This record gives sequence, C-alpha cells and structure tokens, in this order.
Amino acid sequence: MSRISRLIPIVGGTVAGGVVALAVASGGSTTTHSTTTVVAPQSASAIPTSLSGSTTHTGGMTVNQIYRQDSPGVVDIIVTQQSGGGQGFFGFGGGGQTPEGEGAGVVYDTKGDILTDEHVVSGATSVHVTFQDGYKASAKVLGTDPSTDVAVIRVSVPASQLHPIPLANSSDAQVGDPVVAIGSPFSLPETTTAGIVSQVGRSIQAPNGFAIPGAIQTDAAINPGNSGGPLLDSNGDVLGLNDQIQTNSGSSAGVGFAVPSNTVGQIANEIIAGEPVRHAYVGVELNPNSTGGAGVSSISSGSPAASAGIQINDLITAINGKAITSTEQFIATVDSFSPGQSITVTLKHDGQTKNIKLTLGTRPQNTTQSG
Repeated sequence: MSRISRLIPIVGGTVAGGVVALAVASGGSTTTHSTTTVVAPQSASAIPTSLSGSTTHTGGMTVNQIYRQDSPGVVDIIVTQQSGGGQGFFGFGGGGQTPEGEGAGVVYDTKGDILTDEHVVSGATSVHVTFQDGYKASAKVLGTDPSTDVAVIRVSVPASQLHPIPLANSSDAQVGDPVVAIGSPFSLPETTTAGIVSQVGRSIQAPNGFAIPGAIQTDAAINPGNSGGPLLDSNGDVLGLNDQIQTNSGSSAGVGFAVPSNTVGQIANEIIAGEPVRHAYVGVELNPNSTGGAGVSSISSGSPAASAGIQINDLITAINGKAITSTEQFIATVDSFSPGQSITVTLKHDGQTKNIKLTLGTRPQNTTQSG
C-alpha cells in the first residue's frame, strides 16, 4: 500500500524554534509538507551507553531484551476516515475520499483494550490493527479524550494474541533515564529506537487546544507513524505514549514528546469503565514566560476565573497553599482536581497578595485557553 507520510501540525506557529507536529502518518496523493523554520543543528545520537551493555546502570534490560519482551504487545494501527468537502483531519480535500492514517498502539489488558493517541483514531470510519505475528483484526473506538490525546480501542481476538505491557510510574522519570520507542514510522511496523529522557514536566498542546502537563521529552527518534506507540523505560514498562515531535523537516530532529503514563492510565481506566472524562477548568490563558508564578494574560468570559474576580496581569502564586512557580505547575495542579471542587487561589495584584476562592468548572470541548 503506497503511502506518503506527513505530519499534522498541532499549533499554528513555532515552539522553541521548531514546528510541533503530531507523529501520525497519513496517506494519499498530496505532497509532503515541510517548513522553513530553522532549528539548531543536531548530530545523530548513538544508542546510550546505559543501554548498550548487558544491563543498564539501573539494572534494566538491553534494547534487544526490551524489544523481545514488549513487541508482541505493540500493534500497528491503520485508520480510514471518510472525507467530506474541504480539509479533513488528515488534510485531504474533496468529497468521497477515504484517506488512511497509520499509528501504533499498546495492548493494555486481556479484554482486548489497546491504548493509542486520540489523534490517531479521530474521525475514524474504520480501524484495523496488526499484531507482531501478522494477525489482523478490526477494532472499535471505545472512547477518546482530546484534552489529553488519549484513546482506547478494543479488539475481539484470541487471548493468545494479547500481551499487555504494564504502565510505569511516569512521576519517577528522570533526565538521563534510558528509553526505547516502538512504533510504525513511515509504514515500518515494529521499528525500535533508543534514547534517553531529555526532560520531564513539559507542557504540550492537545488536539483541542488545551495543554497536556507532565509530558516526557526524549531524543529517541520518533517519526510519522510513531503516534500511540510506547515509550518504554529500562524495565520495559510503558513510560508514556509517543505523541509529538518538534521538527523543521517533517522528520525527527531528536526532540519528541510522550503523554505520561500516569495520565494515560487514569484516562484509559475512565474510558474502559464507561465514565465520562471530565477535566477541571479555571478559564485563564497564561503567559508561558512568566516567572515566580503563573501570569494571567487573558480570561474567558463567564468562566470560573471571571466569576471569582481574577484579572489580567494577576500572578497566581499558590493553589490551596501549594506554591505555584510556573505556568506548567499551575496547569498540572488544576488538572489534579475535579470539576465542582472549590479551591483557594493566591495571587498578586498591583503588588498586593489576595486569596480568592473559586469553584472549578468543566473544561469545554475546544479552546486555546491554557487552564
């Protein structure tokens, strides 16, 4: 099957000198899209020393051992979407076409539930998975959450095909930890790459415009088709689902991001249980460059923030007495609460410190607001 891979931009601009894009492959008759944004040159990196020996410095496994253990639990996902007029999700115009996208997924349990990224299956009219041994099956989308870019699909297959991979505790990830990615870049299923955790606690943008806190940055090569595949720690557990890359060419530039496994597990369990996925909402847009707290740059009309009297240029410094030192920390803290809960926000306004109590709302479906 012929397929031209390209990236689907998730933001309409640049981030840290490059374009952030979803790592999903799509096919059709269009040409490959690239940008002219310049990023700093980066040399190709070899497999980290910590993964090249018989064991890692933490007593983990080699890349080969991780692959042999986990690859039966990684699937290739092919999605078909019926396009209408204009631009569809995969960027193809014209009615009646059926563009195909490709990503990866992780077997989550023995019931046939498979984890992947929401943007991999968004708008799908059919979903098919292929297991490592070539076994193919159709899948249904059990549920999705565009606020965290997490989805669960389900297959009905023999139990012998299901090899769940445990989720790691993503809060334990540290810079320099070895990681392995398995996915389907450029329609090459079971491709395995290795690298390290480049940074933790990043914020990346979800398909609906909200921020996903706690993302894991890695230099493991991630390309179109890696979306939804696992980022594995040295024990072979899922540290996150590969989601985005920063690129100026449409291919890996050594800056990739994964949705953290703690977020993935929480959302997946809610979807599998049939519970509605709801996120707490304040209704403020934040200045990413603020220091000493989270600076408010905009407030949504009718939001909890507006009702509580929060104002533009306020600097939020604490929530329920817990210090807030950055925009990322504010987003992550708010996301730890549920809609309907009341919180006390400490902020600085015109040099004065105030405590404001507000009741959290429910995050809307789409927005460019940060929290």
